[in-house]
Amino acid sequence: MLENRMKHLALLKNRFHIIASPQQFIVALAGNPNVGKSTIFNELTGLRQHTGNWPGKTVDNAQGTFHYFEQEFLLVDLPGTYSIMAHSVEEEIARDFICDAQPDATLIVIDASCLERNLNLALQIMNITSKVVVCVNLLDEAKRKGIEVDLKRLSKELGVPVVGTTARTGEGLDKLKETLFEVANNELLIIPRKVKLDQPPYDDLAKDEDKIVAALYQQAEQVSEHVVRKTETLKKSLEHRLDDLLTSRWFGYPTMLLLLCGIFWLTIVGANLPSEVLASTLFALQDRLTELFMKLGAPPWLHGLLVLGMYRSLAWVVAVMLPPMAIFFPLFTLLEDLGYLPRIAFNLDHAFKKCHSCGKQILTMCMGFGCNAAGVVACRIIDSPRERLIALITNSLVPCNGRFPTLIAISTIFIAGVFAPELSSVITAISITVIVLLGILLTFISAWVLSHTILKGEPSTNILELPPYRMPQFGAVIYRSIIDRTLFVLKRAVIMAAPAGAITWLLGYIIVGEYSLLQHLAELLQPLAYYLGLDGVILLAFILGLPANEIVIPIILMTYLSTGQITEVASLNELKDILLANGWTLLTAINTMLFCLLHWPCTTTLLSAYKETGSAKWTAVAFALPTMIGIILCSAIAFTARFLGLA
Repeated sequence: MLENRMKHLALLKNRFHIIASPQQFIVALAGNPNVGKSTIFNELTGLRQHTGNWPGKTVDNAQGTFHYFEQEFLLVDLPGTYSIMAHSVEEEIARDFICDAQPDATLIVIDASCLERNLNLALQIMNITSKVVVCVNLLDEAKRKGIEVDLKRLSKELGVPVVGTTARTGEGLDKLKETLFEVANNELLIIPRKVKLDQPPYDDLAKDEDKIVAALYQQAEQVSEHVVRKTETLKKSLEHRLDDLLTSRWFGYPTMLLLLCGIFWLTIVGANLPSEVLASTLFALQDRLTELFMKLGAPPWLHGLLVLGMYRSLAWVVAVMLPPMAIFFPLFTLLEDLGYLPRIAFNLDHAFKKCHSCGKQILTMCMGFGCNAAGVVACRIIDSPRERLIALITNSLVPCNGRFPTLIAISTIFIAGVFAPELSSVITAISITVIVLLGILLTFISAWVLSHTILKGEPSTNILELPPYRMPQFGAVIYRSIIDRTLFVLKRAVIMAAPAGAITWLLGYIIVGEYSLLQHLAELLQPLAYYLGLDGVILLAFILGLPANEIVIPIILMTYLSTGQITEVASLNELKDILLANGWTLLTAINTMLFCLLHWPCTTTLLSAYKETGSAKWTAVAFALPTMIGIILCSAIAFTARFLGLA
């Protein structure tokens, strides 16, 4: 028995990268999306969990442990899926793990208010393994909708143990642990209801799928009719009315736009003070480091390279990037938990279908506003490999929070500055919104072009489920947004910003003739930059800002002022005087904003793109697409302005 157990654990380790001890029971957690599966996983495992990727896949692999009395369980969270008939990566992973890993128990989570649809997956899994526990979750929401489920009758109909839970309040979780313990220890007699199949699961699911699906739906309908009782409620009516508004053509789109603007406004305004405090703290630490280097008698070049180059760049990136992400990602996660983001995907699905793409791409675009690297990783939610590539390649056409400081500063000085001071913030907000809408429009156009050229294909079938509106769990929101998103992205940005700071400092420190290498390079780029309506310093700043967009303006100031280090200014008026003194015009400002929106992704995003695709070719396409669009637009505007005598 122990020898067989060790062979089983070796299979888990070698094929699925799951390390378990002989004393642990392995439990697979399966279910449709939006059934509260993640809530159950988090409630059972607490902080005893870690995430990664399934071997060779870009789909999340979450594992965690929990105890029942003296017994330890390893809970493996399978990707949320509607089927295990292997039409997508998620379905393939779920099917292979249940079939080949042979977990000690499989916990299937279903939504009490959508029992018939969820039973489809449960019946498929019950055809593969008998060691099944069905968890009927969200009983509180079902009750509010006037839906009652006879759990005892359901258990009798399915032939497997059934436990009712309300995971967010913890109701039923102790009973769930007890039932999993009994199933894993073979203490219960389980005879699951199965679809009659003549072949083993692998062959049959591939050969006669239509008949199997028809049989599954028929059985799910029969079971649901026997165990579910419905009564109309006010709550159900209110939710339907709200959906009628939020998904309507006339009200849904303005709501999306207002929410987007509101999130931007809260992020920008809310990040100002934390950024100032963080910057002053980190730059004060720079002074202490300088004193330490002087006491140690370190040579000036070493102090410059490590402190004025690497550390100062890191400090600037953290100060500028961390506060906006710490605000944006929780706000985004709140919308996700409330159930509003699927409504956004529903509203824009038709437009993306016209581009032969996928409505889920809007979710990856929203994530890209916080960070394009996070948006690239979020493309995992798209099932079709072709549509996932389209979303990944076009993600950087929407501005991330690293580009917002540049956009805000320039629009405030050169566009809002034309109007009365009391209108400045409004005009700036409108300018940023126009830039964002331009990025979204170019995303649609680019998706259409890609889907008719190098990524030809018809749009895939996309199941759009509108989950019920739910009160978010604020602790989970903060944890997921800060730990899983903000710090994940910040770590990658910091890794890239450190060498960029060192290189930039070296270029400013090394003098050839009368000028630094930085100034020589800017002069070399001047002809191309003039063609784009910029100048050599601006173009060089974007090139050196490849590791992190946050350092573009500081590099521009460093080059103009010949300071030899990343430079900041005390106010926008001071920045305005410096830019005007160096020949900036309205054309320069507009094209700088456009090029800020439309240029190569940062190295963090490119690294994420390479990890997600495993292809240098598609990473190069993701680099080239926004750059080509930016060059074409900027050169066209510059040529037109000069031809008309406006510049």
